[in-house]
Amino acid sequence: MGTPTFAVEILKGLLDSGYDVVAVFTNPDKPVGRKQIITQTEVKKKAIECGIKVFQPDKFTSDYVKILEDLDVDAVVVAAYGKILPKEVLDVPKLGCFNVHGSLLPKYRGAAPIQASIINCEKETGITIIKMTPRLDDGDILKMESVKIGINETFCELSEKLAKIGARLICDVLKDAKNNCLTPVPQDENKASYVFKLKKEMGKINFNMPAIVVHKLICGISKWPVAYCCFGEKKLKIYKSILRRDYFGQPGEILSLKKELIVGCKEEAVQFCELQLEGKKLMSAESFLNGVKLKKGDFLK
Repeated sequence: MGTPTFAVEILKGLLDSGYDVVAVFTNPDKPVGRKQIITQTEVKKKAIECGIKVFQPDKFTSDYVKILEDLDVDAVVVAAYGKILPKEVLDVPKLGCFNVHGSLLPKYRGAAPIQASIINCEKETGITIIKMTPRLDDGDILKMESVKIGINETFCELSEKLAKIGARLICDVLKDAKNNCLTPVPQDENKASYVFKLKKEMGKINFNMPAIVVHKLICGISKWPVAYCCFGEKKLKIYKSILRRDYFGQPGEILSLKKELIVGCKEEAVQFCELQLEGKKLMSAESFLNGVKLKKGDFLK
């Protein structure tokens, strides 16, 4: 059970390890982009490619619980599915339901743990495999592995790295579950924290914050909703940036235009590398500067 690219890597890991994946549950197709084209989830695309049955419930009604019962599964693996499973579903598989979660639980329970770890300037994060319960991400820990977060690492880069770890760990957990040798460790509820839900409005850059905070926001939401500032009356989306500790200026002040766009923050500065002006295509900073009138000392808001 999963939806985005992160979950595809978990599915591939199961298949490559020889597990018989009898079905995939994923979110319903939805309209995407300016033209609102109905689009399949990444997991659905992979499942169809592999000839696996696909189910896309809005909610787990009794009909879908019956479908799961009829599949006669040993285990359910959940990875970035986007739904909380009711007890009726959790009780179906013989060995249980296992969640591949992109944080070091109990820290960052919820739907956007990878983004949160970057945005909050964490130096490390990881993957936790838990035995699922009806409560959000509070099940016993079965496997955990930590990784360092690079200073310029984006959500997509970190997500890909974590997914590969998750694919390996979940296969270990399933093997242990089959051999009845799991060693569950309860989570410490006193250390539990929960992740904010990503919203479009959180993408607005505040140059009155330190450069590291601005830079990490850009890295953390580079997939969606994407950080942005205002260039005149238009929105300027920033997809990739570099922290510049060798530049200083006023918040929002353009400090360099020499084939690079460096902007001041409350402390230090950020260099915008890949950006998209409203109504235009995604481009490098150099290409952007070739097409607009800007001078050193101008301000972005």
